Amino acid sequence: MPKAGAVSANIVIGQTPQGESIEIDIKELLATRLLVQGNSGSGKSHLLRRLLEESASVVQQVVIDPEGDFVSLAEEFGHVVIDGAAYAEAEIVRLGARIREHRASVVLALDELEIDQQMKCAAQFLNAMFDAPREQWYPALVVVDEAQMFAPAAAGEVSEEARRVSLAAMTNLMCRGRKRGLAGVIATQRLAKLAKNVAAEASNFLMGRTFLDIDMVRAADLLGMERRQAESIRDLARGQFLGLGPAISRRPVAVNIGSVLTGAKSVTPGLMPLPTASTDELRELLHDNLHVEPERSEFSRPAPRPSVDIEELSESIAHSPASPTAPPPRPERPEPEPEENRAAMLEILNAMARDPECTFQSATTLFQDFTIRCRMKGISVRGLDATMFRRGFAAAIAGIEDPEDERWFDLVNLARHVPDDALAPFYMIARAAMNDEPCPDDMTLARVYGTSSPRRVQRLLDYLEKDGLIVVRTDFSGKRSVGLPDLGVTTAPVEG
Repeated sequence: MPKAGAVSANIVIGQTPQGESIEIDIKELLATRLLVQGNSGSGKSHLLRRLLEESASVVQQVVIDPEGDFVSLAEEFGHVVIDGAAYAEAEIVRLGARIREHRASVVLALDELEIDQQMKCAAQFLNAMFDAPREQWYPALVVVDEAQMFAPAAAGEVSEEARRVSLAAMTNLMCRGRKRGLAGVIATQRLAKLAKNVAAEASNFLMGRTFLDIDMVRAADLLGMERRQAESIRDLARGQFLGLGPAISRRPVAVNIGSVLTGAKSVTPGLMPLPTASTDELRELLHDNLHVEPERSEFSRPAPRPSVDIEELSESIAHSPASPTAPPPRPERPEPEPEENRAAMLEILNAMARDPECTFQSATTLFQDFTIRCRMKGISVRGLDATMFRRGFAAAIAGIEDPEDERWFDLVNLARHVPDDALAPFYMIARAAMNDEPCPDDMTLARVYGTSSPRRVQRLLDYLEKDGLIVVRTDFSGKRSVGLPDLGVTTAPVEG
């Protein structure tokens, strides 16, 4: 980074309609911040991409990206992409702190989160950077796309808690970030939706095409234009902006934003031929099997396992002819009855499952622990393999104390279609449905799944639903229920 007093680092952001280059002084921008406005389709994201690409080798960059449009910077410029949905709150805070420490350029992608979670995640991330120790106050551009989402002017459909923490973090960034080396670059579709105390801290402006009178008048005021000139903002072409500020120009200047190397994952929709199917064919396609639940042709109810399997095996071993060269028998000790053996094994399984950390241990470690506990009680486990253990242990974790109980017969049969690692969450959902209880929340399912990532739980539910094992339904009030079509049961509705 250039030392204090060094020459300014200028980048070319675009050209005037007459072909003159327009530069942005990055050193000045770090001290004075930037506000970008433009309606959807005006070229606002293209402008941010140009700014980021041209300054990538000059200054550290942190991008808050609600749509995942800037992740392509990673391949060309080495930005580290952080998927906000993949981390817990504490992990996001630690990542934010390490970014200041190691001066990494990053993109925080929030596109897989709902708006409430986006706001909370971005707030924790920004606060962690803001709270870095003084020796880590290195200069960095903090680019926030769709800033009206993170600093709304008024309460909307999001929770008050999410709005409060997000607005506070954005206010800190724009009002107090400069002394900590954080220079806010915020972009919004509408100035009227952006909190005024956040927008007011910017001294540089790039205003793109907008059509609403209230936004045009406010943009003209910020550019120092007379209100009768405000309508000219409506006539700006796509990719053309009016720039003003100490880092850009002392007088309003029209800028055609230059080209970029990377692209967004979203593209402008174009026209394509309409389907050639007739109205009757389309109607049939739309309504085909609309009310039919997923079928599982391979699901069949086998004959019940005989309860004398273990006993017969014990009998055959006890009455097998002894080898003539066999060593002298060991001292006899009382052999527990098969039912006693089974009851003791279930007791051990359920005791192990009560440990809240058990699901975070490997299956091999758990199986070894189980066999040791069995031997200590004089129980033979020669007929039990690791697969049988994993499936029995999954039932114990889900609260099914005895899988061979008659009421669980159909469930255990259906569970043969479920992979071993997904069995415990599936059993837990099924048990809730069979008892007409609410579906366990994501944190509970994550714990029995052996993870701390809610995103992994969502992927698991998606997998089970695509396989026809469950059906997730959310009603208009936001309450979620999960059904098991093969069993004909559904959990009670609960807030998702």
